[in-house]
Amino acid sequence: MSRSPSFSVKSELSLKPDPERMQRWVVAFCTIRFDLEQGQLIEDCYPPGCLTQDEELEVAYSSFPDSVSQHQNRSSIHDCIFFFRFQRHKNLPQGNVTPSEITEINDKITSSEPTEEKLLKRSKSFSSSKGSRYLYGYVFNRQRHDERLKRGGEQKSLVILSHGPFSSVFRPLLQIMGPLYFDVGKKAIEHIASYVSIWPSPVPGKLMELPIGNAMLKVNLPPAHSLPLESGMLSEESAASVAPFLPYNQSIPQGLFHDSDLFGTFRGLLLQLWVLWELLLIGEPILVIAPTPPQCCEAVASLVSLIAPLLCSIDFRPYFTIHDPQFAHLNSLQEWDTFPPMVLGVTNLFFLKALRKIPHIVSVGSPAPNSNRVAFASRASSGKISGRPEGFGLQQLSLKFSPSSLLNVVKLRREGPLCLMTEHKEAIWSSYAATTKPDTSILNRLIDAGMSPRVEESMSVVNNEILRRHFLELTTNFLAPFGPYFRTTTPSEGSSPFVDPPTLPPFNANEFLSSLQARGVGKFLSKRMRSNWLDLYRRFLKGPNFMPWFQRRRATAEQEQHRLWRQARMRTDIQQLIAKMSELESVDTFNAVERHLIQEIQLQQSGCAATDSAEICQKLKGDLLAVFNVLPKDVQQLLLFNPERAALLQRTPELTKPLGTHL
Repeated sequence: MSRSPSFSVKSELSLKPDPERMQRWVVAFCTIRFDLEQGQLIEDCYPPGCLTQDEELEVAYSSFPDSVSQHQNRSSIHDCIFFFRFQRHKNLPQGNVTPSEITEINDKITSSEPTEEKLLKRSKSFSSSKGSRYLYGYVFNRQRHDERLKRGGEQKSLVILSHGPFSSVFRPLLQIMGPLYFDVGKKAIEHIASYVSIWPSPVPGKLMELPIGNAMLKVNLPPAHSLPLESGMLSEESAASVAPFLPYNQSIPQGLFHDSDLFGTFRGLLLQLWVLWELLLIGEPILVIAPTPPQCCEAVASLVSLIAPLLCSIDFRPYFTIHDPQFAHLNSLQEWDTFPPMVLGVTNLFFLKALRKIPHIVSVGSPAPNSNRVAFASRASSGKISGRPEGFGLQQLSLKFSPSSLLNVVKLRREGPLCLMTEHKEAIWSSYAATTKPDTSILNRLIDAGMSPRVEESMSVVNNEILRRHFLELTTNFLAPFGPYFRTTTPSEGSSPFVDPPTLPPFNANEFLSSLQARGVGKFLSKRMRSNWLDLYRRFLKGPNFMPWFQRRRATAEQEQHRLWRQARMRTDIQQLIAKMSELESVDTFNAVERHLIQEIQLQQSGCAATDSAEICQKLKGDLLAVFNVLPKDVQQLLLFNPERAALLQRTPELTKPLGTHL
């Protein structure tokens, strides 16, 4: 979306920024200037005091293109938009939950516990994780060439910091805000902050309309199941995301960075997309090199989007610099050390020598010619990579199989990635042998853009949809064998919904692999994978993506089962149910109803109750009284010895008083 010409800063505007409401979307707006004497300096940060000194330094260093990677720009003004991701430096032990901690928490919540108790424990475990572990910085950078200035020019960046990976929101916002800021200055930040303050809270997986002056941003947010728990957005996931099946509505995003230009970024490496998909799937470390930050971050975002709807649990940095605190650790790794699972996007070729331990290197993009156009500001504008030969399309794809092309590949592999020090080339250096075969039928469906830029932009959108649909289907079919471990049940007809629902099937990696080997991987994958497909599952189970995804799907399935059984209790005719029960069964039913009622009240007191909780409590209290009335008098008197139970049986129970466990 381009800047609306009708948008302007009005002095009579009555809106005022509300920092607390703004935090739902934006942590801070920062302006950073490159000073010749002192380097990168934060000129202004709104609201003030929201970043530590170390975080301010990291934001400042990440908000400018690496000088090593930039060619001299002789145009008067050059704008570009990119984004980065960095780890927060405060409250990490208390305010953040890592994937390993997620696993540990879920392991401690044993499968024998009732679902209500699991939900209560999870709510307490994550109650302190409102602060996110990472921040995303969305940058509008302007380089102004002026021979009258020292060093022939100046550069300045406007940065939006957010907890969320919402590139679909902040890229178009920067297209409006960036030029406006350089026109009117700090006043633009105050006005944009005022509009962000009135935005509704972000709803994952939904199409949202967000007003900015006379303009309206219409954006799709990524779904809840693709957002890391550390993002600070612990929204309830839909039942559709419980089992790994293809969604009915393909227009709804199924993962992070659904707006990234997958086709435009990897246009010269289309046959390698299946290798990259596997590397992301099993969580291998990847170094992505591109000439410019926009191309670099677009490539990393596209890689992360490849494995949707799988939750991406590896660390990814769309734009990584030598000033990042983690660089010192990565640079100090010895030959016997294992490189951590992460995807690093860089433009500085120094990383080729500094990070020799990283096993997979991808080079994308082309050095951009001089231009005053915003680079990669939106999906439409990024449909074509600048500097690429006009008319390159899939009609020439057959060249990939020609003898000269094969020789070039062999030559590139022999030279190694250090050949990029002399000339930038698009290539992949990896010793990984992929299990998945490239799907040439998908490649043949891609459309050649031809010579027209307008046609190329629209065709890039079509090609992105084709590729994204294929890899969504590929990932979904790969995850399908895990579906039985998330299968929910409902009470059978005539049975009591007050008993605890059966636990989900236990998972054992060795048993899963043996069972999968016996029954096969299915038609879709068997046609697209080599005979060693089981090895890919083994790597996936050992990789960093599996356990966080599995535990999260498991928790979502338990929540869905809990919801189904709650609904069954609401629909149950208690009189008809207890009419067939013996005295012992009636006592057991009384205890079960009482337990559900107490747990529902505890959820209310913890602030984690559902919207229909009051109605549920009223129904359970009525059921409790009904069961109590059919019990023998001596049993009733024995039950009433417990004062908390007696309070529950009163017509107006004291529901706000903290309750303990029943006797």
